Amino acid sequence: MPPKELNPLLSLEQQKAANRSYPAVPKKCVVTGGTGFVGTRLVEMLVERGAEKVVCFDIVPKENAIGVWNHPAIEYVVGDISRYEDVSAAIKGSDCVWHLAAAVGPFHPRDLYRRVNYGGTVNVIRACKEHGVSKMVFSSSPSTRFKGSLFHRPNVDGLTEDEMPKLPLRHYMQMYAQTKAEGEMAMRESIDDSFLSIAVAPHQVYGPRDNLFLPNILEAAGTGKLRIFGKGDNRVCFTHVDNYCHGLIIAEKQLYKGSPYLGRFYIVTDGDTHPEPAAYCFMWKELDKAVVGMGFQSIQSKAHYPFWFLYVAGLFAELIGWAMSTTFKLNVFNVFVLTMNRWFRVEAAEHDLGFQPIISFESGWSDTIEWFKANWLPKFNKQDHSSMAGISTGAQQKINIQARKE
Repeated sequence: MPPKELNPLLSLEQQKAANRSYPAVPKKCVVTGGTGFVGTRLVEMLVERGAEKVVCFDIVPKENAIGVWNHPAIEYVVGDISRYEDVSAAIKGSDCVWHLAAAVGPFHPRDLYRRVNYGGTVNVIRACKEHGVSKMVFSSSPSTRFKGSLFHRPNVDGLTEDEMPKLPLRHYMQMYAQTKAEGEMAMRESIDDSFLSIAVAPHQVYGPRDNLFLPNILEAAGTGKLRIFGKGDNRVCFTHVDNYCHGLIIAEKQLYKGSPYLGRFYIVTDGDTHPEPAAYCFMWKELDKAVVGMGFQSIQSKAHYPFWFLYVAGLFAELIGWAMSTTFKLNVFNVFVLTMNRWFRVEAAEHDLGFQPIISFESGWSDTIEWFKANWLPKFNKQDHSSMAGISTGAQQKINIQARKE
């Protein structure tokens, strides 16, 4: 069997995984949010697995994205997920839609979350029904089920999907989580004989070309500002971007009339390839490997910030941010997620979807660190990253583009 045609920007581990054999995918696919971190890789993996045409729909042009693949099977379409006309034109004639487009993280204007995460999902569902597209795979988030508040830190310590709270929650920790939950519920309520859907979520996605998670961590480390929050012993799980895309792709196989998995919510992670036997890792230990890999001082050698101090500072930042209509890096939600246990058991995805990681955590994490050392580090300038309210420059660029489309 001849080697597959691959994006030359793929890392070594991604190339190894891509060249294995996988089941066929639909011929005509649409990926909303297709120039984002996950969307870019999902578009590529659909082509790698035999899709004849993949419409990559995003508000961000490919020229502004990181490492997009100029392949004849990929059609890049610039559009706004909150404009029905744009969505309808992109979806018409497809076999399946993977709906990833979202306002992600805590740094967007509040009204943008509902327009994109809920309104955009409603638009995708409406367009699918109008054009007879019967399948949609919905990209969700575990944070939709984090039961906490400004005064209560959640503890997600090895839970399954069935052990997590059911939607809707009385209170959500973020506008992102609330509006993603609203979009997921709209998806579930829309399922009928002509529209079949399923929700798949990752936890803490990482990998080459990441433009949000690791850049934020590494920029803070590179400027000397990163410290371990709390005791530094919180347990988490990660999801390599290729593992998440694999989960999204194989979930489509369960979209058929009478499927017992329609409307279900699944979490996929790197599973039992994590270093601890129970299928988790210690977050700060792994982050320190990335920090040291860039040549920065180990955060393990620095004094920790006590949880109580961070929490009080986060409350003050919330108050000031509310008064100034902005969001600071240091806020209660970020203090919670950087100190709480956050790991999941993925038996449901393994049993129902046939999910298994295609890249192990050990290989994927090491490979990602090497990619950042070769591609991110030479461009890093610590003089450019001094604002308490700032986030990674790549992520900020996408926020600016989305905000201008209001």
